[in-house]
Amino acid sequence: MRIDIITVLPELIESPLNHSIIKRAQKKNLVTIELHHLRDFTTDKHRTVDDYSFGPDAGMVLKIEPIYKAIEKFKSERQYDEIIYTSPDGEPYTQKLANYLSTKENIIILCGHYKGVDHRVRENLITREISIGDYVLSGGELAAAIIVDSVVRLVPGVLSDETSALTDSFQDGLLAPPVYTRPAEFNGWRVPDILLSGNFKEIEKWQMEQAYERTKRLRPNLLNDD
Repeated sequence: MRIDIITVLPELIESPLNHSIIKRAQKKNLVTIELHHLRDFTTDKHRTVDDYSFGPDAGMVLKIEPIYKAIEKFKSERQYDEIIYTSPDGEPYTQKLANYLSTKENIIILCGHYKGVDHRVRENLITREISIGDYVLSGGELAAAIIVDSVVRLVPGVLSDETSALTDSFQDGLLAPPVYTRPAEFNGWRVPDILLSGNFKEIEKWQMEQAYERTKRLRPNLLNDD
């Protein structure tokens, strides 16, 4: 998998992409992640990538020219499955969407900034718009980091135990059941006896019951989703 990220603040996203699971995935050559500074795609001597919006609204808008040049350059080198724009008014990000993206070979992520991008970018260059929540960030870099992290861990071979990802919350539409580790008793607080029984069939039944109960109590909306 290859992920190209276009941003005006690459330093904001460098650290999350160079540690832990994502770092190991890149070392294994399972994933290639490239950061591209949008200012490298402008011919303006001041490397300007934003301008005032038409109309009375305050705030700066990312210009269409450098974004177009960047995307066209990348597309001339390889075919992309998705060109994503991070935006608060995009499609809500879910585990289902992360699963889908993890099956793709090449992805571009354009990080929004300021008041957003010239809308012609969204109309003509973007294939999918993604929101990580109903709130506004200073830029889309943190959203891009979240998308990359959630997708990369699903790529085959990235996790040492691939079944681990399959038991995460939301994979089956439910929250994950409680998990415990040693010691079996601490400060008078005991691990549920069923988990110590060695009866895997009953343990799986208990885990499913707990997952359903937690989902019903904490996220009942998930039980109503199709």
